[in-house]
Amino acid sequence: MLQQYTKEFRYNLKLAAPVMLGMLGHTFVGLVDNIMVGQLGTAELAAVSLGNSFMFIAMSLGIGFSTAITPLVAEADGENNFKNGKSAFKHGLFLCTTLGIVLFLLILAAKPLMYLMKQPPEVVELAIPYLDLVAFSLIPLVSFQALKQFSDGLSMTKYPMYATLVANLVNIVLNYVLIFGKFGFPQMGIVGAAVGTLASRFVMVIFLWVFLKNKEKSRPYVTRIKFFTLERRMINKIVALGFPSSLQMFFEVAIFTAAIWLSGILGKNPQAANQIALNLASMTFMVAMGLSVAAMVRVGNQKGLQHFRDLRRIAISIFLLTFLIEAVFALFFILFNELLPQIYLDVNDVENIADNTEVISIAAKLLIIAALFQISDGIQVTVLGALRGLQDVKIPTLITFIAYWVVGFPISYYLGLYTEYKSSGIWIGLLAGLSVSALLLYLRFNALTKGLIQKN
Repeated sequence: MLQQYTKEFRYNLKLAAPVMLGMLGHTFVGLVDNIMVGQLGTAELAAVSLGNSFMFIAMSLGIGFSTAITPLVAEADGENNFKNGKSAFKHGLFLCTTLGIVLFLLILAAKPLMYLMKQPPEVVELAIPYLDLVAFSLIPLVSFQALKQFSDGLSMTKYPMYATLVANLVNIVLNYVLIFGKFGFPQMGIVGAAVGTLASRFVMVIFLWVFLKNKEKSRPYVTRIKFFTLERRMINKIVALGFPSSLQMFFEVAIFTAAIWLSGILGKNPQAANQIALNLASMTFMVAMGLSVAAMVRVGNQKGLQHFRDLRRIAISIFLLTFLIEAVFALFFILFNELLPQIYLDVNDVENIADNTEVISIAAKLLIIAALFQISDGIQVTVLGALRGLQDVKIPTLITFIAYWVVGFPISYYLGLYTEYKSSGIWIGLLAGLSVSALLLYLRFNALTKGLIQKN
C-alpha cells in the first residue's frame, strides 16, 4: 500500500531538487544580506527587515501571479500542444513584466507609510534608501519568475537553478565590496546590499534567457515571439488563474509581514530576532516550495492525460515526502535553536553585547515554534501546488484568507501585543494559521480528486 506512494519519491525529488536549490538561491540572497548587514548592528538588520517587509508583499503578488504559467504549460506539454504552450509563455511573460513595473511604482508610493507604522525612527531612516533600489529589482525579478515558471512547466527545472546560482555569486561579491568598502569601492552600508540584490536580479534574467534560447526543447517557445500581438482569451485565462494564485501567496506572506511590523512595535531587538528566525524558516520552506512546483507540474501533466487515479496517487506521494522532510527540519531547529541565531550577529562585539544577547535569546524561542510550523507550512504549500495543477484556484484563495486573517492574525495580534508571550505569541498565531490552511486545503484536494475519479 505504502509502496505505491514511496516509489514516486525518486522522480519527485529529481524534478523538485533544482527548484528547491533555485528557491533557496532566492532566499540565500536574503541570508547573505542579513549576515553581512548584521555585522553593522541590530538597527541596520532591523532596517533591512523593515524594507524587505514591503518587498515580500510585492514579491508575493508577482511570484503568485507567475505560477499561472506552469500548469498551463505543463498541461499543453502533456497534450503535446505546442501552440497553447507558446501562447501561455508569451502572454505570461508580457503580463509578468507589466506587473513588475506596477509593483515597483506602488512600493515607491507606499514608502511614506513607514513613518505611520510606529517603527523605531532610526530604523526607518536607514530603510528608505535601501528600499528605493531593492524596489526597482522587482522588474527583473518578476520577469525572471515568468521565465522560470515556463521552464518548470516543461519539466526543465535545472536551468532556473543555474541562473540563480550565478546571480548569488554576483550578489555575494558585490555585497562584500560595497557594504564594507573593500578593494577601493565606497563603503555604502545597507545601500550596498541593495545594489548587490539589484544587479544579481538582472543577471538572473539574462542567464535564464540565454539557457532557454540554447536548449532544443525550449528554443521554439522563446524565439520569434510577437510580444504585442496578444489574444484576449489567453490573457483572461492567465489572469483568471494568476490573480487568485497571487492573492493566495499574498495572504500568507502578508501575515508574515504583519509579524515583522508587530515585532517592530515591540522594539528593534524583537524585530531583529524575528528577522533571523524568519530567514531560517524561509530557507527550509523553499524545499517545500520545490515540491509544490513538482506537484503543480506532475498534476498538470496527468490532468492533460486525463489520468485522475495516477494524479491523486502522485500528489499524495509528494505530500508524504514533504511531511518526512519537514519533520527532519523541525528536529534540526529544536536541536540547534540557540546556536543558529549566532550566525547572524557578531557575538564578540562588546559594545552591543546586551542587544545581541537579547536578540539571540528571542530568536531561539521563535525557532522552537518554527520547528512546529515547518510541517503545516510544507503540507499547505504542496497541496496548494497540486490544486493549482488542477487549475482550482478560487476556493483555495478563500481558504487561505480564512486561515491566515480570520484565524492566524487575530491570535498573533492579541498574544503579541497584549500578553507576556510577546514575540512568541506572534509566532503562535502564525502556527495556528498555517495549520488551519494545511487541513482545509487537503480536505479540498481530497474531495476534488475523488469527484474526478468517480466521474471518469
